[in-house]
Amino acid sequence: MFAPSQADVRRFFCSVYSKWQQGQPMEAIESLAQLWMAEHPEFHAELADVDSALQRMEAADPQASNPFLHLSMHLSISEQCSIDQPPGIRQAVELLVARRDSLHDAHHEVMECLGEMLWESQRSGRPPDGHAYLERVRARATRD
Repeated sequence: MFAPSQADVRRFFCSVYSKWQQGQPMEAIESLAQLWMAEHPEFHAELADVDSALQRMEAADPQASNPFLHLSMHLSISEQCSIDQPPGIRQAVELLVARRDSLHDAHHEVMECLGEMLWESQRSGRPPDGHAYLERVRARATRD
């Protein structure tokens, strides 16, 4: 299992952004990251300067948005769907996409569920509850 540091994550996204801007070839995961970056032009300035991104990591404002976390969550959800882990997540996300008529909007709703699951896991000291996460996503896919 790969557990990158915050600095590694920031370097990865800044590197992908640089490759994208220069038209360089990318690995599959980098191409996927670039697709999500394209959906978030508000993050481009932060992704353009790796040194600044690393410096801001030290003085991060907990109330400010974190483009690196946000893009990481998009990638995580994409990967979860590609391998259907937890089982059923692919279908639940597909239903939410159909209901919202937007993959991007659906991902943002799933992020809320993912964030709740991770927060509860950290707070309780227990492993993340994939079943509860899946049920939250399913509930969003079926409510008006």
